[in-house]
Formats: sequence, structure tokens, C-alpha cells
Amino acid sequence: MGCFVSTPQDTGGNRRRPGNIGDVSVFVPGLRIPKPVDFSLAFGDKLSKTLVERLSALRTRIVVMAGQEAPTITRTRRKTATQHGGSTLGDLLQALEDYLPVLLGLVKDGSPLQHKVQFIWVNQEDDAEETAMFSAWYEVLSVLHLMATLSLSQANLLLLPRTSLDGYSPKVSEESRRSSVDVFLKAAGYLDCAVRNVLPQLPAEQRRNLPVDLAEGVLRALCLQALGQAVDIQLGLAIDSTKATLAVKRRLACEMVKYWQQAQDNIMNLPLSNGWGEKHRLFVKWKYIEAKASAYYYHGLILDEGNTEKSHGMAVAALQAADEYLKESKKACEAFNAAIPLSRNPPLWGTMKYLAEKIPKDTSSKVRINRDLYSYEKIMETAPTLPDFALALKPDEYQLPHVDASWDDETTGRGQINLNKLKG
Repeated sequence: MGCFVSTPQDTGGNRRRPGNIGDVSVFVPGLRIPKPVDFSLAFGDKLSKTLVERLSALRTRIVVMAGQEAPTITRTRRKTATQHGGSTLGDLLQALEDYLPVLLGLVKDGSPLQHKVQFIWVNQEDDAEETAMFSAWYEVLSVLHLMATLSLSQANLLLLPRTSLDGYSPKVSEESRRSSVDVFLKAAGYLDCAVRNVLPQLPAEQRRNLPVDLAEGVLRALCLQALGQAVDIQLGLAIDSTKATLAVKRRLACEMVKYWQQAQDNIMNLPLSNGWGEKHRLFVKWKYIEAKASAYYYHGLILDEGNTEKSHGMAVAALQAADEYLKESKKACEAFNAAIPLSRNPPLWGTMKYLAEKIPKDTSSKVRINRDLYSYEKIMETAPTLPDFALALKPDEYQLPHVDASWDDETTGRGQINLNKLKG
């Protein structure tokens, strides 16, 4: 029996991609959509009718909800979103959480049941339109990826500026920013669990045949992106705080650079060149450059506090580097938004609104020489090395749930699993 089937091209039937996804504060890859599965045909009399019906009902609910929401869930929907990220997203996430404990019964104690059902999911970042595998672990991996994607979508909704009641320019409330950090850590927790606890369960051949959406590098990159954006929010909160020192802000900015650098390293050699994949790669590139602008700016300010000519010169070099990275980040942002599906930036807020004003101003005031004499290459050559800080922010420690109690009836009494039938 074959374990892997892949549809090699996008026929336009199942994989529906929006042409424009509106405002983007957080990159959200297109939703991978599950296709229907006939559990009763796969299991026959190997499982009780009650459990087969429960598996079917839980998964069908996800198939229907995800199929209905996929064309619109990545687009900006301010009017329908609740304060905490949108009721539809929450409902679909709850449906996945309800399904997972029951699904895990298929892999309990290495059960042969895990190979009896062909699970099919429509891809977004891979060239292949869909990937099918006779593997319940593939299904678990796909569920965790979708849970993380939905969480990132919740974070995006939380971080879209909204017009305030006082009539001032759109902004993101402090409550929404703090809530988004929790959501980012939750998304990172799902992805970290997928890499640590689920991928190792798949045989090497199946891992090689996974779509790029579920490649280890992509999962790690998405996890690091979530952590990087959480640190970005923390930096914005520090900027707004009168108690946060320059040293604190520099540390956060330097940590952010490391998260984005590691995210870029993880996807650098993956074939992300198709639709969502290309947009994913461009988003990481943009945010990495943007993070470097922040880090060099705060490093420059601290160096400028020194009383020596050398420290002043290094400060000038750091600020010039920050200014160049800021310009480069704007170009990278334009490239990201121009990639299909099209997107746009919401009004500037938080860290980048502050730095977009401060970096050019502070750089010009510190530089005492004609900047035209220095090329981009010369500026980057003379820029001081950023300090190296240990990464403080970690994913939530998400653990796979315990197998649902309904499986207990399958190993005792009338519903006992017939292992001889399963092996046959």
C-alpha cells in the first residue's frame, strides 16, 4: 500500500488563493485545508461504530469550517473580528483542539490503526496542490500547523491599528499588544511541539515527502518569526515606558535580530518560490533588515554615551548603518507587498513608527561629515559588531493532549480492538 500521493500542480480547483489579503502586520501563510475522509470505510469493524462516528463528526466539522473560511480568513476583516482576534478563528481553533485527543488514539502505543487512513490536505506553499499520506502522525502534524496558523491570524487581527474614539490617528491599544504576545507564544508552542514531538514520529521517507509547508525548516522559521514579533511588541512597549533604559531597548532589539536571522537561516535553502512560499521568504527578509535597523540604532545611542573619540566614531557608524538598514527595509517591505497575494502595510505604529522618525533625525544630528562620501558598502564595513545576547523569550511549553477517554472502551469490553484483523 502506498503511503504518499502528491498532486503535482495547482489546478485551481481545491487550492484557492486570494489576489489581495489587505493589511498585514503578521505574516499568515495560507491555510492548509483538510479534505474529507471516510473513517467507516477505512476501519470497517475494527473500531466501534460510536468511535468511528465521533472521529468522523469532529473531522467533518473542521473540513467544513476550514473550507468556508480559507478564502477569507487571511484577509483583513476588522468588522467581524472581536477584540480578542475573531470568533470564527476561535471556533475553528476549538474544533481542532476537540479533535486532537480523539485523533491521538490512532497512534497510541504504536497502534497499527495509524496506517489505515489516508489523510489528504491541500497545500499552500508547496508546488504540489495536495499531499496524501497513510499516516495519523501526518494528520497530527497538519492539525498543529493549522492551529499555529490560526493563532498567527489572531495576532494579525490584534495588531491592525484601529481608529480611536477620540478621533486621533489609528493605533493599536496596549491591551491588544500585550494580548498578541501571549498569542505569539502560543503559536510558537504549537510549532515547537510539532518539530520536537511529532516530526520524529514520521519515518525518514515520509519526512522527505512532506510538503514544504510542513518542512522542518518552515516550521522552525514560523516558530522563530512568532518569537521575533513578540519581542518587537515588547520593544514597542519599552519605548513607550519611561522606566525602560537604553540598555533594555538595545537588548530587545539585538535579540530580535537573532530570531529573524535564525528564521532566515531555516528557510534559506527551501524551495519557497510558489505563491505563499515566495511571500513568506520576502517577509522574513524584510523583518530581518528592519530588526537590524532597530538594533544598530540603540547600539549607536549607547556607544555615543562614551566620552572617547573612538566611541563617538563607532556610534556614528552604528547610526549610519541603522539609517541604511531603514532605507533597505522600506524596499524589502515594498517587495513583500508586491508579491502575490498582494498586501499593504497598515498605518505605522509601535516600534517602527518611532524609529522611522528617530533614526534619520538622530543620524543626521550625530554625523559631522558629508555622508555622501560614504557608500553603502563603506558604511557597512565600518559598522560595529552588535552585542550578542542570549535569547530570553521561549515558546509556550505546549504538550500533546492525553488520548481521549473514549478510546478506553476500545481496549476493554465489546469495543476491544481486534489486532489480528488490523494486521491482516
